[in-house]
Amino acid sequence: MAGSKRDAGWIPAEVTTFVGRQREMSQARTLLTRSRLLTLTGAGGIGKTRLALRVARDVRRSFPDGAWVVDLGPVEDEALVAQTVLAALGLDHKSALPVITVLVDHLADKQLLLVLDNCEHLLNASAVLVRTLLAAAPGLKVLVTSRQSLGIDAEALLTVPPLSTPNPDRPPPPKAMLRYAAVQLFVERASAVLGEFTLSEDDRRAVAGICHRLDGLPLAIELAAARLRVLCPQQLFTVLGDRLALLNQGSRAAPARQQTLRAAIDCSFDLCTPQEQWGWARLSVFCGGFDLEAAEAVCAGEELAREQVLGVISELLDKSVLTMEIQPGLGRYRMLETIREYGRDLLRLGGEEAVVQRRHRDHYREFAARAEADWFSARQETWSTRLYLERANIRAALEFCLNTPHEVDAGLVLATSLWGNALGAGNLDEERRWFGQALARDTEPTPARARALRVDGWLALLLGDASTAQARLDACQDLAKRLGDAESLAHAVQFAGLIALFREDFPAAVRLLEEAFDRHRATTDLWAEWMALFFLALAYCLTGDPRASAMAEQCLALCDAHDARWSRSYALWLLGLQHWLCGDTQRAIPLLQEGLRIVRSGRNLLGVAQCLEALAWATAQDGRGEQAAAFLGAAQTAWLSVGIALPSLGRLLHYHSECEARLRGSLGDTAYTAAVKRGTKLTLDQATDYALGEPPTPPTPLRPEHPPTALTRRQRQVIELLAQGMTDKQIAAKLVLSPRTVEGHVYRLLAVLGFDSRTQIATWVVENFAPRQGEHDESDPLCVGEGNGYEVKRVRSTTC
Repeated sequence: MAGSKRDAGWIPAEVTTFVGRQREMSQARTLLTRSRLLTLTGAGGIGKTRLALRVARDVRRSFPDGAWVVDLGPVEDEALVAQTVLAALGLDHKSALPVITVLVDHLADKQLLLVLDNCEHLLNASAVLVRTLLAAAPGLKVLVTSRQSLGIDAEALLTVPPLSTPNPDRPPPPKAMLRYAAVQLFVERASAVLGEFTLSEDDRRAVAGICHRLDGLPLAIELAAARLRVLCPQQLFTVLGDRLALLNQGSRAAPARQQTLRAAIDCSFDLCTPQEQWGWARLSVFCGGFDLEAAEAVCAGEELAREQVLGVISELLDKSVLTMEIQPGLGRYRMLETIREYGRDLLRLGGEEAVVQRRHRDHYREFAARAEADWFSARQETWSTRLYLERANIRAALEFCLNTPHEVDAGLVLATSLWGNALGAGNLDEERRWFGQALARDTEPTPARARALRVDGWLALLLGDASTAQARLDACQDLAKRLGDAESLAHAVQFAGLIALFREDFPAAVRLLEEAFDRHRATTDLWAEWMALFFLALAYCLTGDPRASAMAEQCLALCDAHDARWSRSYALWLLGLQHWLCGDTQRAIPLLQEGLRIVRSGRNLLGVAQCLEALAWATAQDGRGEQAAAFLGAAQTAWLSVGIALPSLGRLLHYHSECEARLRGSLGDTAYTAAVKRGTKLTLDQATDYALGEPPTPPTPLRPEHPPTALTRRQRQVIELLAQGMTDKQIAAKLVLSPRTVEGHVYRLLAVLGFDSRTQIATWVVENFAPRQGEHDESDPLCVGEGNGYEVKRVRSTTC
């Protein structure tokens, strides 16, 4: 059947261009040097087969007896696996010996790479065959593609990830977009469909959205590009909501499982047990990931007991339905959106959607209540991180409450439990939208409504919406009196005191806040007591009351007693503010810096804004005008990240205006404006570093403009020739090297630059280096070339 074929091996020729995957190819080659069995796993349509074929093509020279690819996709009977491998090797089974014996005899003395493609539906037979062959043939190595690992000894695993995609909300310019493998694939396949397709500024956002919505899944992107025959990119992005129905026309020559997106996922579903299928459907209710605790709360029910959930998750991970990511001290699981959409269809068809959504809502309502009850503790930053990770699930739970009859009250409870974290994390406008909708739809006189009125009014106050704040106060006071609930009454009195404080009605503010403090001390809510203490101390500070310092110290001591670091940053700000108001900047500035140092480690954007603002006032008073103006600019960015234009409390806004006037007078308008502008351009991390006198944190680019380390002389030569479009063989001849050595240089350059293709290297050189005549600076590690030379297009003052 194949005299020459048997000698050379057999790998199907590529009929379309191979895009990206340089990092995975490098990892696969490395793993193949360390292990005799490597399994590429990943979801259906992720590109396991293409990657395996490219790796086999690259390494086949290392195997004297070649690399052989066996496609097990069409095989349905496990008894035929060995026979299929035998036939793919070009051997006839004419003897009476068992097939496995013939295979072992043939491979025993061979140095050969065997690629078994699409093993997931024949897992047991494939595992037995591979284990037998590896034991009998010491020169054999096996590369497997499967949605699930074989699960045998010495198996190395490489999970194939989705292709890289740009941020759909802030896509880079068209040229930079092509650095993302998903975009590059889309553009190349679109060009094949249309004859020519150039990514334009008009298409940029739509293409970024398409690649992101399709999870960087190669099969989905190829199917989407085929739709450009009838839809422009903007239309395609708009209709991708039902991607499983839309992406239903692939190549007629492709295997059935690759002709539509649904068919690819159907194959994965068919590999699951009934319990795993139920788990898949129920887990699809999660948005943006979930942990084991959440999975157990939501999935347990008929057909699936709580103690079985962990096992189901393990199996779904192994079958590439789920992926796992490790957060500090916490493992989280995630579905690709396409796989999740498939699961939601299952959930609807099974008639379980509302039941599972309610379990999901109940879990996150209880989760948020625990976070609120435990907020004033050493776990503030832990809760902040966990709430941040769960923000997509919390939004989904709130949406369910608002759009489902008789569920709005539960939404009010959930939303009010989050308000303390929301103050620091920003998104105040989003919080107010939730409250606005929920309060309008549920007018029942409940404690939950009283709390929601107070919280929404407080947020309105921060955002400068005084009329809404007053309306919420009136409604809150009326409802608290009707309920006769001590907690509701205490909060209503405190809310009234805050409005008076914002209006600079200080006598009323002090009187009401003192009453609120007394009321809260009579309850068991420690955080509410601390909040009342904080606002009362702030009122004393702003009115010059001699009790202010002692009250601020008490506020700080309470934080220290309970190790509440998030709250401690506010207490330090308050104490720093008090010292500044007393003219003692030498004590104020270190306190404000300490508060800033605390909030930088968490997501307390409000704390960052307050500390930077007060530092600007204190620094201006110290005579460091340009630094103070930069702090004002950085504070402006922080305020906007919270959703507030400027400090909203009247007296604090007055201090801001005084500081601005002082700095304009000392620096002049031009210098002041320039310094503020410099501050606004700092990231919050950079602004914090600047305020603390620490080395600046460099921004993390999506792709490096320049290599992170200096290129060697040989790498400079190779990269110059690459930019000229030379092949590895041509470069090898030019530099008198072996093609294999040049190949190694190219792969290392791709890894250093973070690129996926040789074309991207050439583009990078063109964009970042300008050809010039004459001399070039060979001492510059970024200077490329030995002859006609290139000059770095400098984008910053320091070299890499």
